Amino acid sequence: MEQARGTLLLVTASNPQSQLFIDYLHEKLDRQVSVLAPGQTWKPKEAGKTLVLLDADHMGEDAMQQWHAQAMENDQLALAAFNLKDEDHAVATLSALHLHGVFYRSDSLPMICKGLEALMSGELWMSRSLMTRMISFLRRQQLNSYRPVCGLTHRELEIIGLLGSGASNNDIADRLFVSEHTVKSHLYNIFRKIDVHNRIQAVNWAREHLGVPPPLELTQRRRAAERSHRSD
Repeated sequence: MEQARGTLLLVTASNPQSQLFIDYLHEKLDRQVSVLAPGQTWKPKEAGKTLVLLDADHMGEDAMQQWHAQAMENDQLALAAFNLKDEDHAVATLSALHLHGVFYRSDSLPMICKGLEALMSGELWMSRSLMTRMISFLRRQQLNSYRPVCGLTHRELEIIGLLGSGASNNDIADRLFVSEHTVKSHLYNIFRKIDVHNRIQAVNWAREHLGVPPPLELTQRRRAAERSHRSD
């Protein structure tokens, strides 16, 4: 019965407070709740839907991106985040990850349980105002896809997209078959055109104007598959 209803995986630091939260969810949701420390490897033990609840207080962006990569390849995996500070924090997180739901630090335990039940029934869980902001964000992305973006060339768009996926200069050079010096030259031009001063600002600009880049691990696997296909 549990398998048919799906499973809940909580990714958070193990401490007395998180254990109380897990016990509460187990009791109120009447289902098994598994827990995994951030950074630990996870593989599904059973077939069926799994809802992964990511603790924003104890996970960095790299760790969340790893879950994002798994969810992109597994349609039985759905992601939600909790302990978000406010709606601005939610918008920033949603612009980088494909989440089905978000929960704030101020949300009550009964409200979280209600949201988890909705998510495990296949629904989304986020406020109307947040959805409105995300729709506006996606519309801006769509408009930008139909017009030149700040004069960036196709190659510069490729590079800033790879930058947003976490690639180093060396990764980008390997991916595009150019030298690191060429990559640095392109980055200099990109920073000048979009009026930013460092990689972090460039990544934030790209997320706002170009959308969520594919995780680097997924990008590398696709590139390897393309090379294998060409050699056949």
